[in-house]
Amino acid sequence: MACISEHHLNEYTMLGVWKIEEDLKTLLSMVKLGPEDKKKFKQFKSNSRKLEFLSVRALLAELLGPEARIVYNKNNKPFIKDGSHFISISHSHKLTAIMLSSRERIGIDLEYMSSNIMRIARKFINRNEKVTRKRDLRKYHLYLHWCAKESLYKICDKEGINMQKNITIHPFTVEESGDITGKVHSEMINEVFDLQYTRYENYAIVWTKKEYDVKESEKAKMYRPVNGS
Repeated sequence: MACISEHHLNEYTMLGVWKIEEDLKTLLSMVKLGPEDKKKFKQFKSNSRKLEFLSVRALLAELLGPEARIVYNKNNKPFIKDGSHFISISHSHKLTAIMLSSRERIGIDLEYMSSNIMRIARKFINRNEKVTRKRDLRKYHLYLHWCAKESLYKICDKEGINMQKNITIHPFTVEESGDITGKVHSEMINEVFDLQYTRYENYAIVWTKKEYDVKESEKAKMYRPVNGS
């Protein structure tokens, strides 16, 4: 099905979503894998993981062009190899999402909404967070909390952040799409972020962006990833 959504959030930042309906052969014909990508691709044993990997590269080619390459640092944080953009990646079930920015810190997460979330809610919801009691909305509300926390974890790029203890999603009324505010509070960071969310079929999608300090941005772009993935 290829790219089903491409949004330019501002002049620096874009977001794309890909729905995986192709088989391996079709997706392979849609991407131009470099040597590092080919080596990584051969290591995957499951078809689902191979499809995810290829869909990320196909979506990246759609957004930046076929020569764009993803590499990862020692903490498994992705980068665009030429340093032109920061990148955040998420995939679940049949959807893949990429967020790219030449200037802003970014984080995105999407999740296919199974019924399992309610069983683990106590592991990531804290006492300051409010989740609706309406049965028809509760699962979606919980997934939005989870995706929001994953997005904030990614944008902060800090080790030692606990999803329940160090990230708080401020109370919000759940809609099909809307805005959220979240705070990351730990020994290393104390910062508030604005997030946006939407629902696509049975998926929850949340993303966040925040402009870098100029000095911090230049420092980040100078960072060299150490291995391809």
